[in-house]
Amino acid sequence: MGSATMGLSYDPVLSADKVSVLREAATLYSSQSFPLNASYVDTAMATVNHITPPAAVTVIQQNAGNKIIDEDMLNYIQKYTSIELTASDRPGLLSEICVVLSDLGYIVVDAEIWTHNGRAAAIIDVKNHSTGGDRIEDPNQLFTMKELLYNVLKGSVHFKVPRIAVALGGVVIHRGRRLHQMLYDDRDFEKPEIINYNATSTPNVTIFYCSDRDYTVVIIRSKDRPKLLFDVLCTLTDMEYVVFHETVITGRMEAYQEYYIRHVDGLPVSSEAEQQRVRDCLEAAIERRATEGLELELCTEDQLGLPA
Repeated sequence: MGSATMGLSYDPVLSADKVSVLREAATLYSSQSFPLNASYVDTAMATVNHITPPAAVTVIQQNAGNKIIDEDMLNYIQKYTSIELTASDRPGLLSEICVVLSDLGYIVVDAEIWTHNGRAAAIIDVKNHSTGGDRIEDPNQLFTMKELLYNVLKGSVHFKVPRIAVALGGVVIHRGRRLHQMLYDDRDFEKPEIINYNATSTPNVTIFYCSDRDYTVVIIRSKDRPKLLFDVLCTLTDMEYVVFHETVITGRMEAYQEYYIRHVDGLPVSSEAEQQRVRDCLEAAIERRATEGLELELCTEDQLGLPA
């Protein structure tokens, strides 16, 4: 991604809801795969975003800041049962989960799993193969499924208790945002001593108090990648911080982000401990989606038990 700007959009995304408006815009950009070269935001003026390609400008002007509801997508989601899982990561975990679902006669329709700092979070959509593909609604079946999955997830030496939640009709919230929330609630930003870390790949997060403007300033330098802005804004929102000014500049490899924030109560970050927590959580948000190792793509005819 070069530094030259190929498109310019002035977005009317100003709103009293400052906590969510930037995240909504970032969600739109990431869902439409729009690379962001630079962005300058001030809550006292219009948002200016430099994006590519130019053909994307009209779409953003029409949709930025508005909640997008796709009826076809909602109808698709409501056909299935969605399972949310959070547990300690280990080799073979996904396979063991899929074996349980297969033995129960459930087909995995869609699944996404993130791992970070020894923790794993997954959202799995399933349907009942024995009833012709209906979603699973019987309380006894749901109880049995949760009990068997819990036995698989707790098979670890770690002290954290696994979490399992079931949603009939699927998870309507943006899946990436929900996975961020699940790992944040699981406190994956706390680094266990048994994990080896690569310091060279860790984002550089600097936080300091700007006394003349009474803001906390957050500066992030990291490798550039898709959905980086979305991941950062989701985390700031979940931590209940409001972004008043924002600057994002991307080069060929590195991304520079600068935020002027306060807590929703109007106060800046008040202590070194709170600054450290913000730093740890932002580092975790950036690292969760980072990919390492071998990528394997498979395409074959679907069948019961295939993911296992």
